[in-house]
Amino acid sequence: MNTSIFQVAGPVMIGPSSSHTAGAAKIGRIARQIVNGDFDKVTFGLYGSFDKTGKGHGTDKALLAGVIGIREDDENISKSFELAKAAGIEFEFYSVELDGAHENSVVITFYKDGNIKSRIQGASIGGGNVRIVKIDGYEIGISGELPTIFVKQDDQKGVISHVATVLADNGINIATMKVSRMQKKQDAICVIEIDDSVSDDILQRLKEHPYIQIVRFIACA
Repeated sequence: MNTSIFQVAGPVMIGPSSSHTAGAAKIGRIARQIVNGDFDKVTFGLYGSFDKTGKGHGTDKALLAGVIGIREDDENISKSFELAKAAGIEFEFYSVELDGAHENSVVITFYKDGNIKSRIQGASIGGGNVRIVKIDGYEIGISGELPTIFVKQDDQKGVISHVATVLADNGINIATMKVSRMQKKQDAICVIEIDDSVSDDILQRLKEHPYIQIVRFIACA
């Protein structure tokens, strides 16, 4: 079996901790893409080790850095408080209890014009790797390892078939597909991890289905 230098050394990232700093920044960056960067306030509910020891590792600065678009390997992570304030983004941190959650977990809540826009729960699982485990209460996983398409839809027949057909017609291979709903015939969320990036044209074709509300592309890498 061939082993790459990336597997041995891991990704390039800013410390001091791959879990508490780089992983935190990646959670924030993925969450930002889910809401399309459209927010004016963000809060972070910190759980477990993120709450108890995160400040010393710069977890707060890393999470905020991610949600304002700073990558895990960018030295500006340490300046995220100042950069967010300059951009007019309000932010706050608080402790939260989460049943059965990973020790390095956070609940990120985005606001726009005083209203909650989205609430996203993620965990940093080691070595800079992350998982997005809930989006607006829907239990659904984003591994953070592959390019991902996020779809919010009406829970109706034909939507998943439409998504799969558009991707297949454009030569896009599906690695995983996960669908979650709370109640029959209401809203549902679909997360599709794929092997390659997709063009804006493909995303637009996905949006053309009458039961699809939102389509986002998440560049996890």
